[in-house]
Amino acid sequence: MALALLVPGGRGQLGQDVVAAAPDDGLVHAPSSAELDLTDASAVADAVAVFAASARDTGFRPVVVNTAAYTAVDAAETDADRAAEVNATGPEHLAASCRDHDVPLIHVSTDYVFPGDGTRPYEPTDETAPKSVYGRTKLDGEQRVLSTWDRSWIVRTAWVYGEHGNNFVKTMARLAGANDTLSVVDDQVGSPTWSLDLAHGLLELATTVSGGGTPARVLHATGGGETTWCGFARAIFTELGLDPTRVHPCTTADFPRPAPRPAYSVLSNKAWTDAGLTPLRHWQEALTTAIKTNALP
Repeated sequence: MALALLVPGGRGQLGQDVVAAAPDDGLVHAPSSAELDLTDASAVADAVAVFAASARDTGFRPVVVNTAAYTAVDAAETDADRAAEVNATGPEHLAASCRDHDVPLIHVSTDYVFPGDGTRPYEPTDETAPKSVYGRTKLDGEQRVLSTWDRSWIVRTAWVYGEHGNNFVKTMARLAGANDTLSVVDDQVGSPTWSLDLAHGLLELATTVSGGGTPARVLHATGGGETTWCGFARAIFTELGLDPTRVHPCTTADFPRPAPRPAYSVLSNKAWTDAGLTPLRHWQEALTTAIKTNALP
């Protein structure tokens, strides 16, 4: 039986790639955040009810994949109430509606739920201690989703870039055309993740849980390997045929931001692979493919 997908945040960077990666034999409804405001409990209840009934009436297995989020990390420091509404209250509404109609829910979260002071890849079971408003609201959302509906799953990811929206790859390409050299932070470590690879992973998980599979309820899915932002930038330059030595390393202290960034945010994908799910490819391989085939930057 094929999938029917409801993808809140469907016009965002990840949401659009979930739509692009979805199998042709399924159904996909991917409303934008304006079309389906998760902070409106009544609207969410109606949307999930209609979606679930339509899917089952036509012989499809319904799954909700929530890609909607307030992701303006710095703005959240002074817009905490709105960030909390979108990242915590909204997902709770969605989980409650999914529970009421027995629809599995996959909710996307972030590396920012961790303190960022680790020395080895974070496991899903490691202690969380977010340092930013954004991280705290995302963690609150995770907890509300998990406590509201027992057929919900959290997928944490990090350093996402893709064809749609603004992201680090596009920023580096734009700045490369306007500057002889660039200074990029070299003391923050993470795993770049191509949104199309992540989308395929989320769809594999959706197939698993809709068929009755019960993987661990908190999972990590990022590109393989790790690097710094400076290393990532140099790799982007190389893929674009530019001189990577134009990218100079600097420290986080050289570019203070309103919200603290994790110094170390590598996530372990062990629970993902233990669940029988396909690991996302190494970040360097993904970057090469993304730039060659995905109209990036």
